[in-house]
Order: sequence, then C-alpha cells, then structure tokens
Amino acid sequence: MAKTKSFILRIDTEMMDAIEAWAADEFRSTNGQLQWIIAEALKKAKRMPKKSRKVAEAPSEEEKE
Repeated sequence: MAKTKSFILRIDTEMMDAIEAWAADEFRSTNGQLQWIIAEALKKAKRMPKKSRKVAEAPSEEEKE
C-alpha cells in the first residue's frame, strides 16, 4: 500500500462544487478525484516521481479487458 500524507487544502466553494460534481460523474470520491487531477497534472508537466509512475500508469480493470 502506498504511503499517504494528509494536509489541509483551502479551495473556494465554486471550485470545490465543480470537483465534487466531476467526482460523482466519474464514480470517484472527492479525494480520489483530487488525487487523479494532481497525478494528471504531474504527468503532463513531466514531474511525476519515477516511483509513482508505475502506480499512476497502471491499467485499470476496464483497460485490461
């Protein structure tokens, strides 16, 4: 299991509402959606740590089929 680190995030209400709606559309928790958004931004910026790339790039169950 990957280590996690907790922290407080301050985000405006409108942005949080949009993230919560997006998470619901994707059948993810809000926390899971935020992790996905951050992982995608890190990959796009080519800043994803090498150790985390394997986890972030692992195919989903749908992709395996």
